[in-house]
Order: sequence, then C-alpha cells, then structure tokens
Amino acid sequence: MSEVWKRNEIESPCVNICIIHPQERICTGCFRSIEEITRWSKMTAQERHAIMGELPGRAPNLQKRRGGRAARIGRGED
Repeated sequence: MSEVWKRNEIESPCVNICIIHPQERICTGCFRSIEEITRWSKMTAQERHAIMGELPGRAPNLQKRRGGRAARIGRGED
C-alpha cells in the first residue's frame, strides 16, 4: 500500500460478528456498545484508544452461562 494512503489511526475492532447481547447491550463480536460502534468513525484517536483498552474487560460479561438445564430443573441432581 502506498504511504500516501496509509492512515495513522486505530483500526476498528470489528470481527464481522455483529450481534448485540440483550442484557449487556454490547456486540458479542467486538464488545463495543451500539453508541461506540455508531460513533467510531467520528471519534478521536484518543477516544478509540481508550475504548480499545476497555474491550478485553467486557468479554467476561458475555461468557456467563444463563443456567441451562440445571437451572430449569432447580439444580437438583438427586
């Protein structure tokens, strides 16, 4: 790529898995909020950098199990 066309900014964390988690209200692919996704191209490099630093901490919020079969039957294994 020509140096003329390179941009010195943080790339988008988008991984093309665009599903918004109903409780956490963040994308299950990149962990950004709808507001962050919408504003991304208008944000300053500093704003993007701050959000990129927060994203790894959001991932565990989506890895919690909802309960599954054990929750439906009262967790009784008797």
